[in-house]
Amino acid sequence: MTPGARVAAAIEILDAIAGGLAAEQALTRWARASRFAGSKDRAAVRDHVFDVLRRRRTAAHYGRGETGRSLMIGALVEAGADPNQLFTGEGHAPAPPSAAEREMPAAPTDRPILWNLPDWLLPHIESSLGDRAEVTARALQDRAPVFLRVNKAKTNRSGAQKMLHDAGIETVENPLSGTALTVIEGARRIRNSNAFSEGYVELQDASSQTVVDLLPPGERVLDYCAGGGGKSLAIAAQPDRTVFAHDSNPGRMRDLPLRAARAGVRIPQLAKGALAGAGPFEIVLCDAPCSGSGAWRRAPEGKWRLTPEALEDLIALQDSILAQAARLVAPGGTLAYATCSLFRIENEARVQAFLESNPGWQVTLEERFDVGNSGDGFFTAHLTRV
Repeated sequence: MTPGARVAAAIEILDAIAGGLAAEQALTRWARASRFAGSKDRAAVRDHVFDVLRRRRTAAHYGRGETGRSLMIGALVEAGADPNQLFTGEGHAPAPPSAAEREMPAAPTDRPILWNLPDWLLPHIESSLGDRAEVTARALQDRAPVFLRVNKAKTNRSGAQKMLHDAGIETVENPLSGTALTVIEGARRIRNSNAFSEGYVELQDASSQTVVDLLPPGERVLDYCAGGGGKSLAIAAQPDRTVFAHDSNPGRMRDLPLRAARAGVRIPQLAKGALAGAGPFEIVLCDAPCSGSGAWRRAPEGKWRLTPEALEDLIALQDSILAQAARLVAPGGTLAYATCSLFRIENEARVQAFLESNPGWQVTLEERFDVGNSGDGFFTAHLTRV
């Protein structure tokens, strides 16, 4: 594919997303219908789409519209590229810009546009982050680094780095966690590397790894909202831990057995009806469903799809999860709450609401992790009975 054809494909996908398709669904549908596209073409198209989604408001400003074509023109202008070089009309490239599309608007001055957030979210991010709000909003507009977790059940960081280096993947130690590596070169080679396929490393955000690092001692651990099982795998790799995985939607855990086998660990899955009989647990970890705002670099469509009503629903769900999980904690045990959200209303406010509804509990740890070069935005708190 030519560079212009890649832009045309991104326009098609952006229009499909505007029509209601999720970004990953739209990308997959395009890829299946475009067998001629090689791996580099698919990666380039994906980069175009996600770059626009991270900066949709500034792209719409400079492109003077919300169509896929307008957004791609705006994204190129903001990046300092000349749309005329790609919008040529030749081959499969988009048609040349019209006279109106060539007009250059003044730079935006409104904060919602500069911060690339919906208007209604600005009060949430400002009240939650204070003087870190702007730098965080701007950080969410850039591509996230790629992080790996070293499986210490099989190797150490230096051993994993050597395996990755031999596969053309360069890494540096990440300061957030003793198991974390930041990939600085060759990220697209990871999934085909022996280090990954043989379970020596897993793709996992470094802040997420630190949430696991902070868990107190305790042999029996329940990952109550296991999802794909990233934290379950990290816990299972620690010595003297037995981890059980549960999710309200067991389908989310369908890949966990294969991942556990690759990692060389055992993670029993517990259905809802089996939880009480298997408990109590010394640690119950609730990595609760949330806005995902701390990880919007990776899933930027989330900030455009989130609504005030959806956020209220998430808050109610978080309260319900904490209330249910607390019943499974052994005397003297820890209820660990975590989200990849930036918003106080999903984090500290939920902990406070739990304490008000459950006398006799106290906070023994509360940590926030900023969006940055070392990891995504995360929050965690530990609750124990007094």
